[in-house]
Amino acid sequence: MEKYLWNLIQSVRTASPLVHNITNYVVMNNTANALLSAGASPVMAHAHAEVEDMVSISSSLVINIGTLDDYWFKSMELAANKAHSLGKPWVLDPVGAGATAYRDECLSRLLNFRPSVIRGNASEIMALAKVSTNITKGVDSLNQSSEAIDAGRLLNRTTGSVVCISGETDIVLSGNELYLISNGHALMQQVTGLGCSASALIGAFIGIGLADQALATAAAMSLIGIAGQIAQETAPGPGSLQTALLDKLYNITEHEFSGYLKIEKRHA
Repeated sequence: MEKYLWNLIQSVRTASPLVHNITNYVVMNNTANALLSAGASPVMAHAHAEVEDMVSISSSLVINIGTLDDYWFKSMELAANKAHSLGKPWVLDPVGAGATAYRDECLSRLLNFRPSVIRGNASEIMALAKVSTNITKGVDSLNQSSEAIDAGRLLNRTTGSVVCISGETDIVLSGNELYLISNGHALMQQVTGLGCSASALIGAFIGIGLADQALATAAAMSLIGIAGQIAQETAPGPGSLQTALLDKLYNITEHEFSGYLKIEKRHA
């Protein structure tokens, strides 16, 4: 599997997919730089007058509801509807799901457009699946990723989406397949927006046309986890970690990727 995942990383660099992001103010720069470092091409566009045209020319769409308001939500609906109608792959990052009724209503409406991949932390996935309440601390998770597996399976069954649950162990599930990825480092939690960057990278990987979107998602999560793991070895704090992580996304070698990769595939 290591070789195949590495080939997907190289395919992203070769294809340089155009990833249309409607994301939050906090992470736009981080997200764009992560995509560029991995070899993809980012575009940030949310104006109502252009989002549908932008989806039409993009390889994939990423919607992140972090800094939500009515104008941006309308942009998200227009874009998601266009992606769905064109059969374009798209990622939903349900930031803060369960924190407010407004977020939950917006997410419920976005799910109607059948995202290809849903990526969130355990609390967000559990809230989105409506299997529990009072489980979120703003945008931070109060649960371990393993606690959200049943919720992820429910979401997968009801939406058809690949579900990615981020945490100390990242979990990617679809149908009877389950990937467990044990890369990354705790220091990554101290850098704002790395989860959002992971969602954007998933957008790049599903934008290269691979039929197995669960495997594409696992490749993206493996890449950012390993890049962060290597970066922290020389980073004394979160500021330098962010810079080192971007550098490692850009210059990671096959030897490094294969040497650090910790992934397990299970069949349910």
